[in-house]
Amino acid sequence: MKRNKFKYSLIAIATSVLASCSSSYLEVLPKGSSLEASYYTNQSEAFAGLVAVYDIMRKNSGGFENMITMLNAGSDDTVAGGGGATDGVGLQSFSNYTISPTTVPASYWGDHYQGVFRANFLLSKLPNIPMDATLKARYTAESQALRALYYFNLVRLFKNIPLITTPLASTEIYNVVQAEPSAIYAQIEKDLNDAIPVLPISVPASDAGRLTKGAAQALLGKVYLYDNKLSEAAAQLAIVNGTPNGANPYGYKLLNNFSDLWVVANKFNSESILEVTHTYASNAGWGNWGSGTDEGNSVVQMIGPRTLTRPTGSTAPAYYSGGWSFNPVTQDLYDVLKNDPRFSATILDAKALKAAKQINYISGYQDTGYFINKFMPKQSDVSTGLGNIELNFRQNSYIIRLADSYLMEAEALGGTGARAQALLDAVRSRVGLPSIPVSLNAIANERRLELACEGHRWFDLVRTGKAATVLSSKGFKAGKNEALPIPFKELENTKIKQNPNY
Repeated sequence: MKRNKFKYSLIAIATSVLASCSSSYLEVLPKGSSLEASYYTNQSEAFAGLVAVYDIMRKNSGGFENMITMLNAGSDDTVAGGGGATDGVGLQSFSNYTISPTTVPASYWGDHYQGVFRANFLLSKLPNIPMDATLKARYTAESQALRALYYFNLVRLFKNIPLITTPLASTEIYNVVQAEPSAIYAQIEKDLNDAIPVLPISVPASDAGRLTKGAAQALLGKVYLYDNKLSEAAAQLAIVNGTPNGANPYGYKLLNNFSDLWVVANKFNSESILEVTHTYASNAGWGNWGSGTDEGNSVVQMIGPRTLTRPTGSTAPAYYSGGWSFNPVTQDLYDVLKNDPRFSATILDAKALKAAKQINYISGYQDTGYFINKFMPKQSDVSTGLGNIELNFRQNSYIIRLADSYLMEAEALGGTGARAQALLDAVRSRVGLPSIPVSLNAIANERRLELACEGHRWFDLVRTGKAATVLSSKGFKAGKNEALPIPFKELENTKIKQNPNY
C-alpha cells in the first residue's frame, strides 16, 4: 500500500520519547526532567512529537478497546458478541448497560487524555524551537485540531471531564477538577477556529492522513451540531459540502458506488474527509498489541465469524477464517436494511450462506447469523509480514466522510428547505433511491442506513434524545447512560467526581 513517511519514518522516535506516558491522564509527561529539557529542540524532534500526537487517532479502530466496536455494542445496530458473556467485559457491560466504574475500559479516558497531553506538551515547546515559521504554524494548527478531536471524544463519552491545555507539574495533577461541558466545547471550538486558517487545503499523497482545512471545518461543523449551535454548524458544513453532488471547494465527491467505500485498497478516496490509516507494515505481535506501536485495524479481526470455512465448490467470497465474532448485527438493523441497496455492502448474511451450504462457521456468543460486511476480513487482505495475522489488517476507517457531512448539514438546517432536501437526495440518489420529503426523522433514518456499524449510531441517539426509548430493551436508563462512568482509578486520590447515578 502507499503509506506516507509522515506516520512511520519517525514513529519509533515518537513512541520511545513518550513511552513512559501512562494510560492514566494523571501521569502526563515523560518521566525525568533531563528528557523534558533536552527534547523538542529542533525541527525533526518537533516532527516526531507531532507524529506522536497523531498516533492517538488510531483509537477509532485500533486495539481491542477501539471506538467503533465499543460504540456499536452500545447501539441498536449490534450486540457485543464475542466468545462469551465475559469476553471483553467493557463491551459486554456497555451493550447490556450494566457498565460501572470498574468495568468501563479505562483506555477510553486515558488514551484520549494521552493525546491531549502530547498535544499540550508539543504546543508548549513549539514557540522556542528554531524552525521555519510557516511549518511551525502548521504543526501548531495540527496539534490544536487533534487536541480538539480528542476532547470532542472525551466530552461525548464522559461529559464531565477536566480541561487541561498546558503541561501539568507533578504537584498539580491531583488537584485537577472537572469543567462544565460548555467550557470543553468552547475550547474545542477555539482550537479548531484557530487551526482552520492555517491548515492546507490539500496534502500530497506522501502526507495522506494529515489534517486539512476541510477536515477541520467538517469537524468544527460536527462539534457545533453537538453543541446545539445549529446555524454555525450549517455554515461550516456548507463550506465543506459545496453543492450537493456538484462543485466542492476541497474536491470532495461521493463515490459512485457505495460498496467502493469498503474496498481495502481504496484509501483516501474522494469521499473521505477525516480518515484513520492502518497498515500491516508495523508487523505487530501480541507483545505490543494495543500499546500504540501496532498499526493494524482491530475492528476487522474482531467482527469476523469464527472458524469460517468454504465447502468444496462454494462461490462465497474468500473470507478470513479466524474472526472473533464481536458486534453481530441485530435483527432490527437487518430488517431496516434488507430492502435497501446498501444492504449487501453493510451486512453479511452468514445465516443464508450457511443454509445454502456456501460457508460454515462456529456460532459465537449472541450469534444472529449477521455480520458487519463493511469490515469483513478477507483472505486477500491477510498480512504476509512477520506479525500476527489477527493484528495486522490494513483497512482504514473513516471518522468523517462526505455523506455523513451532507446529513449533518441537513440536520443543522432543521430538516427543512431546499438545501436540506438536496443534501438528503444526494445521499439517496447515490444508491439509486428516490427522493423522499426531507425532515429530521427522514435524516435520522438515512443516517442509520448510510452509516450503519461505523460507530455513529450511539452518539446520534444520545444527541437527539432518543437513546432512552430506542435502547430501553438493552437496559439504557435516562439520566445515567448518556455518559460513561469515569474509570475508578481516575477517582483515586483526585478531586474528580463520578458521573451521576453510577
